[in-house]
Parts: sequence; C-alpha cells; structure tokens
Amino acid sequence: MGIVEIQWQKSSFSTDSEGNCLELATQGDEILVRESDNPDVAIRTTRAKLSAFLAGAKANEFDHLL
Repeated sequence: MGIVEIQWQKSSFSTDSEGNCLELATQGDEILVRESDNPDVAIRTTRAKLSAFLAGAKANEFDHLL
C-alpha cells in the first residue's frame, strides 16, 4: 500500500492572501485540523468530538477562558 496524500480543505471564508486559516481533512474515521501558517502540526479528533466543540463554541461555553 502506497502513501496516501492528505487532501486539506480551507474554509470558504478564507482568502489566499491571509495565510493564517484553519484547514480540515479526513483520514479514515478521524478529522484532522491544522493552521495553514503552521502546516506541520495537526490535531486529530473524531467527527462527534469536533461537532460537540463547535456547538459549545457557538453557545459561548468557552468565553470564560478568554
């Protein structure tokens, strides 16, 4: 089996000139998340955990951390 290249997807809200965007990719059952200005570092998570995090962020559950 050969090496499979990961296909990263940048947000549709990002423009090429910004250079500091979040990018997502799938690898098997996992979701990978990285910053475009630091592409060598990626976070691995599951769809369920990412969905729960995004729902919490939308509900301002993490505002006390700022």
